[in-house]
Amino acid sequence: MTAVEAGEAVTVPAGSGTAGDGDGEGGVLGRAYRALTVGIVSVVLVIAFEATAVGTAMPVAARELDGVALYAFAFSGYFTTSLLGMVLAGQWSDRDGPLASLASGIGAFAAGLLLSGTAGGMWVFILGRAVQGLGGGLVIVALYVVVGRAYPQRLRPAIMAAFAAAWVVPSVVGPLAAGAVTEHLGWRWVFIGIPALVGVPLALALPQIRRRASGPAGTGDRAPLDRRRVRLAFGIALGAGLLQYAAQDLRPLSLVPAAAGAALLVPAVRGLLPRGTWRAARGLPSVVLLRGVSAGAFIAAESFVPLMLVTQRGLSPTLAGLSLAAGGGTWALGSWVQARPGVEPYRERLMFLGMLLVAAAVAAAPSVLIPAVPVWTVAVAWGFGCFGMGLVIASTSVLLLQLSAPEEAGANSAALQISDALSNVLLLAVGGAAFAALGGGSVAGAATASGAHGSHPAAFAAVFLPMAGVALLGAWVTTRLRER
Repeated sequence: MTAVEAGEAVTVPAGSGTAGDGDGEGGVLGRAYRALTVGIVSVVLVIAFEATAVGTAMPVAARELDGVALYAFAFSGYFTTSLLGMVLAGQWSDRDGPLASLASGIGAFAAGLLLSGTAGGMWVFILGRAVQGLGGGLVIVALYVVVGRAYPQRLRPAIMAAFAAAWVVPSVVGPLAAGAVTEHLGWRWVFIGIPALVGVPLALALPQIRRRASGPAGTGDRAPLDRRRVRLAFGIALGAGLLQYAAQDLRPLSLVPAAAGAALLVPAVRGLLPRGTWRAARGLPSVVLLRGVSAGAFIAAESFVPLMLVTQRGLSPTLAGLSLAAGGGTWALGSWVQARPGVEPYRERLMFLGMLLVAAAVAAAPSVLIPAVPVWTVAVAWGFGCFGMGLVIASTSVLLLQLSAPEEAGANSAALQISDALSNVLLLAVGGAAFAALGGGSVAGAATASGAHGSHPAAFAAVFLPMAGVALLGAWVTTRLRER
């Protein structure tokens, strides 16, 4: 019987494998890990439901708060503060363990939802989204540190697959449930109701995390706070926010915030990501780079799929959104495949295949701009693309934990999430600017006029085809994931 089974509080350094590495403890749902697994997967489930539900209620909220002109900031505010939260969580988790970061993050996440749900004006609503983003950044990095400390290496692919599976039901049910609540009870209840779901994950996960993953990493003294990284965290958040603002306002005057944002962002990124990330150095830097390239290209393209189907093929917003719903299942399937025990020797090959599938899906999506191409082509292509993303995203998380020393797990997990979030921000900004410059028209107007052809097809092609090229770049990066 281990100390953990006996109920004794122990600290398990990341990657040590002592947290139940014995044969008798089963898989992630075995007796030793069941409560922890259900708890942290439930946290991911709540985050996934929020992500899919809030997007449905957001347009109604902006209209009722007379804030349609500020609509984009409700999204950028979340992403910007999440970058800050990710860096702070990495520092916090390496110094004190992930417990405090996770608990504080869930608290901030719930508080932000309540603030937005009770807002009387759009700026208060945006402030709530910013608080929520800070909490989300704290939570996601802390969860990765928990996985690295509490689960032996053989179980980490399975728990990453469980994280992906937790998005399947919310991706289908979330928009429908949020639409019904918004229509019958009002948009505020979408925001106010979600915090009520947080209690169960906390009750299950926090005691287990305290037993298995609390305390500073390793056995040495508590590491000092890296104040330089904290300053860089503020720099990356502010720089990303300025660049997003500039991309949303294509006027010559916007060059000023764009230049200021770049001046803040470049040194911050260089200081927060592993050395050699931007030149795809072998090993950990390429793992971090691949996470950003894959997530950014896919999410930037996916954001324009419903708009393309509504404005160019006349689908209703509900049908356009549901065209992507099957992707949740295939994403989970890809994550399940990478978690199979016999896959490990072929992980890099599967990731290469995954990026090729992503590139093909993104390149195939704008084919529906041709009237003769059936609209279901997008759903089929996106299913294959999501399968590829399932192979890649879960595998980058597994490789990151394999390549991280115990005392660096928090900082490296933060770097992985920063690469993901920052790439989303930058590629969405670039795609949005190209879309607007090539006659994209008013997104709000096009999205509400079913069948209206207010957006020029070339504007959509200018988004999808470059993102397919970025995905192909990611396929090359997969050849540099292992150190030689």
